[in-house]
Amino acid sequence: MRKIVLKKEDVETGDLVLINQKHTLKSKINNLVFFDEKYKNIKLNDNANYALHLILDNINAKNEIVPVSGYRTLGEQKNIYNTSLKENGRDYTQKYVALPNASEHQTGLAIDLALNEDDIDFICPKFPHYGICQSFRNIAPKYGFIERYKGEKEAVTKISNEEWHFRYVGYPHSKIITEKDICLEEYIDFLKDYIYPNNPLVYKDTLIPLNSPSSISFKSSFTSDSSLSFIFAYDLINSLLLSNLLDISLEIIL
Repeated sequence: MRKIVLKKEDVETGDLVLINQKHTLKSKINNLVFFDEKYKNIKLNDNANYALHLILDNINAKNEIVPVSGYRTLGEQKNIYNTSLKENGRDYTQKYVALPNASEHQTGLAIDLALNEDDIDFICPKFPHYGICQSFRNIAPKYGFIERYKGEKEAVTKISNEEWHFRYVGYPHSKIITEKDICLEEYIDFLKDYIYPNNPLVYKDTLIPLNSPSSISFKSSFTSDSSLSFIFAYDLINSLLLSNLLDISLEIIL
């Protein structure tokens, strides 16, 4: 039996952590790996990187899709933001570049991807809604990724349409978010309707990726005073899908 111990401060960590202008980065980032031997300058969270490569292998992307930007340090995000201000102006920068400590790239859970062409724009790479890129987009939710910034959600996310930016939130959250056509901010609010212990969210799916069990029943709950389902989802689902550890007990320390 594997015991997972959750503490209140763990709310700021995990695959569902919300990073934006109102919720800035507070946790230390660990578990980073190189994208691959060719792109050692790009790092990602290890689980996110593993799932990303499964998607690319599944659609036989080969070199048609390339990584543009993954994990960024605070210093790197500051430099990107300030450089964009000088080169592109304030309006453009505020649309497409997050403020330092308000960028998902600093979590290691976000990746900017591009169609492999001779000239790739670092801020706004091309990732169209057709061909190999759309094939990626279609199956990404099965492996824990969502298209994070859609144009119709700009009023909520405060970021313009970024067809190239994908965020790892873990499975089955990615499937639920995509099926409901909502953004991460809206999903967090959605989860808050499920209060522990009387009203858990239950999600069932018989089509599980990552060589995992044939079916899963997922339950996630909020306590009345904290957002512990963030961590519950992170540890339990990754344990089930990535490690095949099915015999798990959960202990919550408030």
